[in-house]
Amino acid sequence: MRDFFLLAFKNLRRRKLRSWLTMLGIFIGIAAVVGLISLGQGLQQYINEEFQKVGTDKIVIQSKILGPPGSATSKALILTSKDLQVIENTKGVKWAVGFLVKSGIVKFKKESSIVFFDGINPEDLKLLEEVQGFDVIDGRNLKSGDKYKVVVGYNHAYGDIWNKGIVVGESIEIEGTEFKVIGILNKIGNPIDDAALYLPKETLAEILNVKDEESQIIAKTDAGANPENVADAIEKNLRKSRGEKEGEETFSVSTAEQLLQTFTNIFNVVQAVFVGIAAISLVVGGIGIMNTMYTSVLERTKEIGTMKAIGAKNSDIATLFLFESGLLGLVGGAIGVIIGIGLGKSAEYIAAAALGTQLLRAYFPWYLILGALFFSFVIGSLSGLLPAMQAAKLKPVDALRYE
Repeated sequence: MRDFFLLAFKNLRRRKLRSWLTMLGIFIGIAAVVGLISLGQGLQQYINEEFQKVGTDKIVIQSKILGPPGSATSKALILTSKDLQVIENTKGVKWAVGFLVKSGIVKFKKESSIVFFDGINPEDLKLLEEVQGFDVIDGRNLKSGDKYKVVVGYNHAYGDIWNKGIVVGESIEIEGTEFKVIGILNKIGNPIDDAALYLPKETLAEILNVKDEESQIIAKTDAGANPENVADAIEKNLRKSRGEKEGEETFSVSTAEQLLQTFTNIFNVVQAVFVGIAAISLVVGGIGIMNTMYTSVLERTKEIGTMKAIGAKNSDIATLFLFESGLLGLVGGAIGVIIGIGLGKSAEYIAAAALGTQLLRAYFPWYLILGALFFSFVIGSLSGLLPAMQAAKLKPVDALRYE
């Protein structure tokens, strides 16, 4: 086996330019696969970590709409304080908290921007820290009695939303109403959350003229309660309270596990599309290897005849050509893995520098690297199978007479 490997390596070195051109399709395809999948894996790992922070005992209830929470306009779709009370009274629910989420215009020193407003009851902040960090790095958080006060996301002070970052004590205008900035939140890592404004729910409802609305409700289950069973009970109670039939609900109830599974399924589909696109390059690379090996058989017909004349078996000739094609695939795959790692890390760095987010990060599990190398070797070997069989079938006399 060592001799086969060395002989195959020497044969490829004799045709350096052709070997590099042959491997081009392989390492482009492998680089695309490794780079794209690593970013998808990194994003999935980040979301898994976030869900672990939230915990499996949380249930999310919101209107069944296509869009972010708070975008429902039909009265039949909007959740209300009555729904919040129904959820709080459901067996197995420890506590439930409602948010008011809206988007609108905020002005600061003659500049304006469209951001999300999160209306929160200050009394609920301690509970919501289990779901999302409200770590204030400057100033203070909201407290009971605050009205026209606001806590701003990290990017308002240290990002590129404004030419000059907001500092505690300054005033901003939200939908025509002046608010005093009392705190700046630590970086969360999500550009939307880091650009949001957090203010008392009643005040937000007042300035936007919102009547009794809960954009999203978060519920925590009692210790030992099964979140799926509690979610089913919430759904049943809400259907009864809202007078809706099963299968025709205007709301959705999801456990943290179900939300995570939904994200995972989406990522799997997206990654399958990416791999399918990259596979086109691999097919082209495989055809290139097959073409090179067929050409090699023609160029080395006399060499094959000589090898057979001195005792080489058909299996020896076939193995040699399979080694050469497999080596082309493996080396192309190794180069592709290195390029793919570079692409993934470059995308991670650019996203962190330009967007200020850790959402896009590359993750390279061992099975991705080994899988890419194995796949490239298999592609190379399969592409060289037919040329190897052709070389093995050559008769020594005909091969030696070949011009």
